[in-house]
Amino acid sequence: MSKKSSAPQRRRFLKSASAGAVGAAAMAAPMVSNAQTTALRFQSTWPSKDIFHEYANDFATKVNNMAGGRLKIEVLPAGAVVPAFQLLEAVNKGTLDGGHGVVAYHYGKNSALALWGSGPSFGMDPNMLLAWHNYGGGKELLAEIYKSLNMDVVSYLYGPMPTQPFGWFKKPIAKLEDIKGTKFRTVGLAVDMYNDMGAAVNPLPGGEIVPALDRGLIDGAEFNNASSDRLLGFPDVVKNCMLQSFHQSGEQFEILFNKGKLDALPAELKAIVDYGVQAASADMSWKAAHRNSLDYVELKKAGVKFYKTPDAILRAQLAAWDKIVAKKGGENPLFQKVIDSQKAFAGRAGQWWNDYTVDFKMAYNHYFGAKKA
Repeated sequence: MSKKSSAPQRRRFLKSASAGAVGAAAMAAPMVSNAQTTALRFQSTWPSKDIFHEYANDFATKVNNMAGGRLKIEVLPAGAVVPAFQLLEAVNKGTLDGGHGVVAYHYGKNSALALWGSGPSFGMDPNMLLAWHNYGGGKELLAEIYKSLNMDVVSYLYGPMPTQPFGWFKKPIAKLEDIKGTKFRTVGLAVDMYNDMGAAVNPLPGGEIVPALDRGLIDGAEFNNASSDRLLGFPDVVKNCMLQSFHQSGEQFEILFNKGKLDALPAELKAIVDYGVQAASADMSWKAAHRNSLDYVELKKAGVKFYKTPDAILRAQLAAWDKIVAKKGGENPLFQKVIDSQKAFAGRAGQWWNDYTVDFKMAYNHYFGAKKA
């Protein structure tokens, strides 16, 4: 072929290829720019300034960032749409697309729901309880309970909480008799535990606790951790906090979705939600260690006196729990089903954990404990 004849053909080829590229770009561009953003409205069960609400926003931020504009979760604080304890119904009905709270807040609908957090969990810490939930049958049992309640929701559990204090009191609790007759705030099956120990319990939402303490409507209360307790204003009304307890020693957070809204998402966005939960769980644990320890120092500076809950009271909690489990298990087959599942997992995993785990207090005391002369 001559050079004269090949040149026009090359020009025609390049022109055609260029036009094809422009056409392809024109077809592709609208698919990106016009991609639909699914907006989901969530509500937490926490005041806007609480670190728990911050955790809810952390989860939403992770999902929104990974979704690249295709999904946007907005998180409102407690009471913005419904009261904190009405979150489950609101998500079920579609009044809210989702929410952030704890399973124990639904305790009144089925006592078994309190087992994700209340009580000693057969010696499992919060992270081990999440291991049971995800790999030992807990996830399926929770779905079964929600189905029995006609709650069309999808639940993700995450964020193992540090052990919660026994409570804040006007006077230190030195013996079991000191609890008798005390008007006290807690939630979930911890209500039954404190009642068994002689307290008169009022399960108030978080935002109502300190005002009730200030007005003398209750004598003592527990909420959760140094950061939340400080922000809620506990040190402004009481100065004594009893640390260590079995009433809620294995709790975690719950992220709820309306099932219809979640099912409508494409598979890749559902995966982003799933992995977003896991990422938020790890991040929350790290943030809690940082922030709770800082606020623990600040509470001490504010004049709060911290006491270890006496072993006699801790043993009384375990004894009370045994009675609660026997009673509730006899009344509610689903309760007994959850207990049996937890106990089987805890017996195996707990032995492994306790046998393998070194005493970290020994190392801590080696470096930071009081030195002998």
